Amino acid sequence: MAGSLDEIAYKMCAGGKGLLAADESSSTIKKRFDAIGVESTFENRRDYREMLFRTKEAMEDYISGVILYDETIRQNAVDGTPLVKLIEAAGSIPGIKVDEGAKPQAGFPGETITEGLDGLDGRLKEYYALGARFAKWRAVIDIGSGIPTYGSILANAQALARYAALCQANNIVPIVEPEVLMDGSNDIDRCYEVTEWVLKEVFQQLFYARIRLEGMVLKPNMIVPGKLSPKQASVEEVAEKTVRCLKNCVPSAVPGIAFLSGGQSDEEATAHLDAMIKLGGLPWNLTFSYGRALQAAPQKAWSGKPENVAAGQAVFTHRARMNYLAALGKWSAEVEQKQAA
Repeated sequence: MAGSLDEIAYKMCAGGKGLLAADESSSTIKKRFDAIGVESTFENRRDYREMLFRTKEAMEDYISGVILYDETIRQNAVDGTPLVKLIEAAGSIPGIKVDEGAKPQAGFPGETITEGLDGLDGRLKEYYALGARFAKWRAVIDIGSGIPTYGSILANAQALARYAALCQANNIVPIVEPEVLMDGSNDIDRCYEVTEWVLKEVFQQLFYARIRLEGMVLKPNMIVPGKLSPKQASVEEVAEKTVRCLKNCVPSAVPGIAFLSGGQSDEEATAHLDAMIKLGGLPWNLTFSYGRALQAAPQKAWSGKPENVAAGQAVFTHRARMNYLAALGKWSAEVEQKQAA
């Protein structure tokens, strides 16, 4: 069992390939569809995701796995083929979001705890039967006045560890996602401080829960200033501080780290990843696990119209290729412009 977990975890992050986060909840995808003037119906959600999963070059060459939502892992394409089978046919690995969202944490104003542990063992067994070979659980840590607190960080780290243990017991690779949000006015050093605190606690709890580190993937935020901070950071500073923080916190036994984009623009997320790879000397594979940064452009190009499927697929292929090149340290702004033309 350990071997297969290790192999899947390694495959998820190796060779420049990365993960497509297509696990938007019904409410989140409705917001994305509202922005492009598309009604969020069962059929439209299916058609959109089918468009992505049938994008041959992107799925076969640049995407190692796809994080799905409960609805999507059960859906069939228009021709009756399960969407999971489309992913598998491209040589990509199906995965599943299993948490039930961040909810206000009692006694901790302004902080959240992610729910979904109740009944998780049974759900993981069902998801494995449906084809999922990895799962994802997101903890959300906000930076603000007086927060985060240790009580909230500890509760979320323990929940991540319990989730990871249940995943590995069911032969499913856990993606451990402790996201420190970039929404506030904090500077980059405060982000570093909080992220280091969170990651150290998460790995302490993973140790206590007897998690096999070789059979998991970490999905962290990058070290960036808050969006409202008057002082933003250069690509080089983000890369240097992110790599330094990860080296201080993440054991080398972890096979891969797949970053979330966290509200960065498409090109920012790509440039930051590329700069980290170019620093070299990394003990783990670094890659991407992007949602909006891979999907915003194809969503807009598609806009719910069947005649725009090819255009949507072309844009998706471009963004996937740019991030693949970044994960190999071969991206540049010149390559971005040249290939977009």
